[in-house]
Amino acid sequence: MAANPEFPPHDPALVANPTVEVDAASVWFGPKVALSELTCSFGPGVSGLLGPNGAGKTTLMRAITGLIDVNEGSVRVRGRDPRRDRAVHADMALVPEDEAVPAGLTARQLTHYLADLHRVTERDAPEQALRTVDLLDVADRRVDTFSKGMRQRAKIAAALVTDPNVLVLDEPLNGADPVQRAQLITLFKQLGAGGRTVIVSSHVLNEVERLADRVVVLVHGRLAAAGGHRAIRDAMDETPRHVLVRADDGRRLAAALVGLDSVTGVTFDPGRSELTVSTLQARELATALPRLAQTASVRLLEVRPLDDSLESLFRELVR
Repeated sequence: MAANPEFPPHDPALVANPTVEVDAASVWFGPKVALSELTCSFGPGVSGLLGPNGAGKTTLMRAITGLIDVNEGSVRVRGRDPRRDRAVHADMALVPEDEAVPAGLTARQLTHYLADLHRVTERDAPEQALRTVDLLDVADRRVDTFSKGMRQRAKIAAALVTDPNVLVLDEPLNGADPVQRAQLITLFKQLGAGGRTVIVSSHVLNEVERLADRVVVLVHGRLAAAGGHRAIRDAMDETPRHVLVRADDGRRLAAALVGLDSVTGVTFDPGRSELTVSTLQARELATALPRLAQTASVRLLEVRPLDDSLESLFRELVR
């Protein structure tokens, strides 16, 4: 699919050598618009898909995997339409948020069932998938007796049976305990590092920050932001950025900072000699601060952003 001329190659919504391409896609269900003229793409590595409930994340994942059609625009996976070209599905797998495991099956039966369904010729594929998600020791237990986190891992094992190059996971960390979450994050990063395209949706923003190379944010079915979380934050020039600065003479530094064009506000805590600096021009402040401190004969002890996280980005984008 040719790139949309309105979105140049450097547009953060697009990636070089994309595996998945979404071009001006709109989806509606009656009067409800789930996706609106969405253009973005995904390539090898791990991409996080963020947004509040109803933002369109699940709709986008279903369109990518061919479960629903788009009303306008197009979706392509490796250049093919996943809705109309069934061959695409041999190279792609979806882990849905909903429980989608046939009742009564053990984890081992589930993986073998998926292997037979997809005509997987590698005989060890089901056992390898269970080994990958660390379920071999409980493989003969029924999945419906598992905890939520274990059921998530069973669904991921079933998806990995076909060794897909495109793996789409809808809220896969939901219900997992902290140890399981850490293990799954490591697994997703390994899969992405191996050249697979891994798309993960989640509301656990600090964990997406740990696992995703790139973030795509949807709000009300539209693209709100895309790129690395720091790049997104730097692009939000209309929202002040807050930086904590500790120095050996905070009062003198505060007086010097007030005169900078890049500073919109300074709050000084004399008890800790800490400053909270608000700015709309983070890069300019980062460049000017060391020079300003040297001129004022002030030694900087600590400089760190207070809102440089996906969680804060998400709150601002949704607002």
